[in-house]
Parts: sequence; C-alpha cells; structure tokens
Amino acid sequence: MAGLAAAFGSGASTNSLVDIYKSDVMFLIGTNTTENHPVVAIKMKQAMTKGGARLIVADPRQIDMTRFAHIWLRHTSGTDVALINGLMHIIIDEGLYDEEYVRSRTEGFDEMKEVLRRYTPEFVEGITGVSQGDLRRAARLYAQAQRASIFYAMGITQHTTGTDNVKSLANLAMLCGNVGIEGGGVNPLRGQSNVQGACDVGALPNVFPAYQAVTDKEARRKFEEAWGVVELPAQPGITLVEMTTAAAKGDLKALYIMGENSMVSDPDLRHVEEGLKRLDFLVVQDIFLTETAQLADVVLPAASFAEKDGTFTNTERRVQRVRKGVQPPGEARADWEIIADLATRMGYEMKYRSSTEIFAEIAQVTPSYAGISYKRLEKEGGIQWPCPTPKHPGTPYLHKDKFVRGKGLFHSIEFIPPAELPDKEYPLLLTTGRVLYHFHTGTMTRRDEGMNFRYPNGHMEVHPVDAYELGIENGEVVRVASRRGEIEIPVTVTPRSPHGTVFIPFHFFEAAANRLTNPALDPIGKIPEYKVCAVRVEKIGQNGGT
Repeated sequence: MAGLAAAFGSGASTNSLVDIYKSDVMFLIGTNTTENHPVVAIKMKQAMTKGGARLIVADPRQIDMTRFAHIWLRHTSGTDVALINGLMHIIIDEGLYDEEYVRSRTEGFDEMKEVLRRYTPEFVEGITGVSQGDLRRAARLYAQAQRASIFYAMGITQHTTGTDNVKSLANLAMLCGNVGIEGGGVNPLRGQSNVQGACDVGALPNVFPAYQAVTDKEARRKFEEAWGVVELPAQPGITLVEMTTAAAKGDLKALYIMGENSMVSDPDLRHVEEGLKRLDFLVVQDIFLTETAQLADVVLPAASFAEKDGTFTNTERRVQRVRKGVQPPGEARADWEIIADLATRMGYEMKYRSSTEIFAEIAQVTPSYAGISYKRLEKEGGIQWPCPTPKHPGTPYLHKDKFVRGKGLFHSIEFIPPAELPDKEYPLLLTTGRVLYHFHTGTMTRRDEGMNFRYPNGHMEVHPVDAYELGIENGEVVRVASRRGEIEIPVTVTPRSPHGTVFIPFHFFEAAANRLTNPALDPIGKIPEYKVCAVRVEKIGQNGGT
C-alpha cells in the first residue's frame, strides 16, 4: 500500500478509539465488528445508545451490527469500489462535499470527479444490488454529519482490489473533510493483536522499520550503519503466498515460519502443502504443534505473550508494555532470544541482553517511535505514535493540519470485478470470515474447553432459497468444491447470508475453508482474495461421492 503510506500512515488508523464517542456518523464496511472486535463494537453501541451517533453498515451478510444500523447497504461481495464511487457521485452531484477542505487540503479532485460521473445510482444499483434510495440516504447521512468516521477490516482488504478499496475509502473521507479531525478518519481494525507493531518495525518484505523503503539508498545506508553490515539488499523480498508458490516450483529451498499457521490460514491449502513438503528445510517457531509445525523438520518452542516482556502496538497506534507473568514451560524461549541465538550462530552476532535494549534500538531507527521508551511506558501507560521526541505526548489523531505528503491525493479508481465469479459449473459465491468464539487458526482457542463447548465445529451458512434449490436441510453434511479443492461440512440454513452466497468460517482445519479459496493476489498489497471465489455445493453421494 505504498500509495497510501504517505497520506494515511501506512495503513494505520488515523484516529483513536475514544473518538468513536465523538463521531456523529459511523460508516462500517467490510468489518464484522461484533465478532472480530467485540470491545470496539461495544464502544460503537454505546456511542449510539448514549451519544446519539448514527450508523451505516455495508456488508453482504446480516451481521450483528446490522441490527443497530440506521442504514444497511447489502451490496454484493467484491463490489466495494462501485458502492463507494456511487456514494461519492451523489455527494458531489448534490453539492454535499466540503469544498473548502477539497480546495485547500487535497489534489486530484477534478480527475476523480470525471471518473465518478458514470457511477450514477442506477448504474451502481446494477453492480452492487443496493437500491438507489438506500444509496442516496447513506450518502446524505455521511456527508451531512459534522464528524463522520469510517471503520473497515479484512472484508475490504482481502480482495484482488483491496488496495483500490482502501484508497476509495480515503477518497470518501477526504471528500467530506473527515480526515484530520476528532471523531472522523479512516480506521482499519487490525485482525491480530500486534500486527500494527510488526508492520511498524519492518516485518514486511519491502520496507525497513517506519515504512522506510528498501529501495531507498539513503534508508539502506542508515540501517547498514545502525546494524553494522556492509550492504543490505536493494530489492524487496516476496510475501508469504509468493513464498509457498516459489517453494512449490522448487525456487525456494528453505523457510522459517514464526507464529503463522499457513496450513489453515493461507489460500488454496493443497498448493500450500505441496510447497511446504517440497522444501529442503522447514523450521517452525510456535507455542503449539500446529498443523504447519507438523510438517516441519525442526520445531522451535516459543514463549507466549504472558511468558515474556515486550510491547504491543494496537489498532489505534498505541504502544503498550507487555510484562512477563509466568515462566515459559519446558525449553520454550522468547522469540527474540531464539532469533538472536540463531543469528549469532550463523555469523551475525546479536548481543541484546533484554527486550529493553531491543526497544531502545527500535526508537533509535524508527522516527515515529523515537520519543517512546520503556521508562515512559511504565510511567504514562500507552503512547500513540508518531511520538518523535521524549517530551512529545503522542498523537491521538493524524493529519490535523496537513498530510505527510503535503496535500491529500484523490485517486481515480474504476470498479474491477473479483478474479473469480460464479458460473454454470461453480454457481455459488463463497466468502469466509471469523466467529466470536475462535481466534484466527484456532491454535489457542480450539484448545479451550469453554470455547469448544460454545462453538465446536465449522459450518456453512446457506440461504433458505439456495438450500431448497439444492435439496439440502439444516444440519446436513454436504460437499463444497471449488477449482482448488473440496471439503465436507454441515449446513446451517439461514438468511444471514444472501441468496447465491455461502459463508464458511476459516478456523477449522477438518473443514478448512481455505482449501477452496482463491490465491489470486492484489497486485500492490499482495493480499489474497479470501472474500470471493466460486463454489458448488453437492449432497454427499452425488458425482461418485460416498
């Protein structure tokens, strides 16, 4: 998302969570907030019940937040750009946008306006399925709010057009002057507890800490000096999905996987397994023997969050201390200790004595963290970056007076359909997601008796009309197949998923949704299209089955 990095903090949330209470209108799109971010969802409900905030929800499924929505835009999966363009067309056509903000703080408006001309309510209804009346109501509600905020999650990013989706939301926020104010902003809700912090310190293939590009000669020189090396690579590396593809081709010989369960979380699992098994050497570092670790040549036992010191950076850019509560079991060690020991044995000596020293180095090479230290965190609690100096209080919301790049850039974006759509052979659309009682690949939650009691198995949501046409009943086990694989899974007949669409949570290895999903990537963000692919559903016993 290099295009967004300059204007929107490298995909970071522009505003604080407390700003939810200051927002007049909240626009949720691609986020099942109640099940994926329940604490945030509680704040949103409080903002409505106690503060009078209004809510717009855009989601193909009838998620819990639609019960609280003043407007529910039930658009077809994979049509987010068309929907957002339609909202902006109406806002511009009715003169509802913030003309002064657009004139003084942005550029590229005229070019974007020209593209938006054809995204009339009628045209957008034909693509998204959202009625013209609902489009107009939502556009007016968002544009006429004094402070309106946007929240999104992986329902926006996990598409081949994920980058376009995020840029479109940035366009909408800037159009109405909602960036750089309290109660506004564009706010991604992170999918895991420290994904923001991992990205901040360079756990990406194309950047050093603080999103400094590896292709930048001056950035490389800075880190060569800091790390005491002669020359750092000038070309970006490859992403996780690209790694498994390279492994399957025989181009990648060894892989070190740390805290990632690729055999459940990656798309097209048959291809992933093929790639991992073809490696000459696979190392997995984790807290449990995951499905991926079972394929490893070497497993390195790591300490959990409660068994080590460090920091987490959460979805609002808040850096917080994590303190060791108990000793790690057996031979388990903190991740940094394992990495430092391995590096030293391989010829690059890492002399860190504690996580305190590591964080001090992070602050030294990461401008947005420069004013943060363990001492400050112990005294003050969490601090939001950017925090450039030791006396800086941290930044509750970004872009107050200007964008990092100067003026915010509008992007002219056309709607592009998903990479794979239903057809005669695979007539249904599959989308995937999470449920409240399980986290990610279930490595931890599926070992918990209480969680498994509440939600023991995977299932597939099927609309009643589709169930009738397929001749299947609630609770029946069916076969679901895509061009990449098939699974057997019980059915839940419910109108929560729209007619023509089925939904499967991805936590369950024995009925792994990602055996079906499409590994097609966003060309910029390199994120797979987990949210849209074509499938067929068959009764067990059809087509030669058992």
